[in-house]
Amino acid sequence: MASTAANRVRRPVHPGRKRLALAVAMVAFGSFLPWVQTAVGNLSGGNGPGLWTFYGAMFGLAGALLPMRRLGAFQATVLSVVAVVLPAWQMVRMLRLVGTEGWLPGPGAVLVLGGGVLAGVAAWQLWHAPAADPAA
Repeated sequence: MASTAANRVRRPVHPGRKRLALAVAMVAFGSFLPWVQTAVGNLSGGNGPGLWTFYGAMFGLAGALLPMRRLGAFQATVLSVVAVVLPAWQMVRMLRLVGTEGWLPGPGAVLVLGGGVLAGVAAWQLWHAPAADPAA
């Protein structure tokens, strides 16, 4: 029994999967941080669009864990769209409602947006780059 376990060869993790896992962590953590900072107080992402970006992060987590690269690329693309569009929409909405006075983008929105961009890079890499060679 011990000899069969010693003969197993582990495949190296695809770099796109590593990037997707980091993007998932960024989006999941940033979803519940403040998205808008004001002098009166902060607006948490968990009360609004941050909940949807967290759902997208869980969908992206499945893509990082699945062994199928193309399906992982699709899931990373969905995460990327959700994590880029929702913070951008939130900031544009705040600009239209209030203007530029009295508020700043919070660390949650910035972290989610960065995670969305990283998920997009991971999706491209998973879709286009060849799998790592286990013999190398």
